[in-house]
Amino acid sequence: MKNDPLNQLNAKLDRVIELIGRAVPGKAPENDLSLAEAFVWHSEKSWLQPVAEVNRISMPLLKGIDRVRDILHENTERFAKGVGANNALLWGARGMGKSSLVKAVHKTVSDDNPDVPLKLIEVHREDINSLPVLLNLLRNRKERCILFCDDLSFDSDDTSYKSLKAALDGGIEGRPENLVLYATSNRRHLLPRDMIENERSTAINPAEAVEEKVSLSDRFGLWLGFHKCSQDDYLSMIDGYVAHFKLDYPEAQLQREALEWSTTRGSRSGRVAWQYIQDLAGRLGVSVR
Repeated sequence: MKNDPLNQLNAKLDRVIELIGRAVPGKAPENDLSLAEAFVWHSEKSWLQPVAEVNRISMPLLKGIDRVRDILHENTERFAKGVGANNALLWGARGMGKSSLVKAVHKTVSDDNPDVPLKLIEVHREDINSLPVLLNLLRNRKERCILFCDDLSFDSDDTSYKSLKAALDGGIEGRPENLVLYATSNRRHLLPRDMIENERSTAINPAEAVEEKVSLSDRFGLWLGFHKCSQDDYLSMIDGYVAHFKLDYPEAQLQREALEWSTTRGSRSGRVAWQYIQDLAGRLGVSVR
């Protein structure tokens, strides 16, 4: 019967079991690096989530950054071949292709070295503290992995930069031979200037305090600077996109509109050029994916 005390007790127990099942996390998915070429690290589950399709643009479309492009490509090529390679910090102006370059270089080097399992693993800013766990998980694997931290910076009350320093050095075991770390940031030293100045003004030994903060960026063997582009570089980006996507548009009108577009946004950059191309393609009824 419905009001039978035993049935009521069983119903309550079923409810308790259901609530416990919701509260207790399930078994973490198995990490299988053969499932994809790129992954996203989830620290709460110690799980590398496969990325079915990486959001990136091809290398030839990256204009105005030839020197840093060649340096990062060469470094990544050496890393894929198992010879000396450095961690890299890509810093500088917004929208100039820092993260796009990392993803494009990974694709190019992977295609040029099909026998080398080269993986791109994105580590979110909030998961920096879990880097030692990730390094241990990937240590001694056959895959060669680029750890990618996009838009990396630290606030004045943030101490997680110490975890990044330890991960870059690798601690007592050293950095795993099959790992390299690429980070992008708008700041050359990753830390806000007022944080460094505050350390200088309040420390017993100002020089040592500042050295502790600045030494984070010193862990990166490559510092690749990205600077605001010239008008010619900006228009070269526009022309590259137009040619790539086969957009049929009068050249004089194209340049006039592209310059007006950049003026209304107060800057010229690869991101601004791409935004204009998206607008133009939309007006022409063309897909630019």
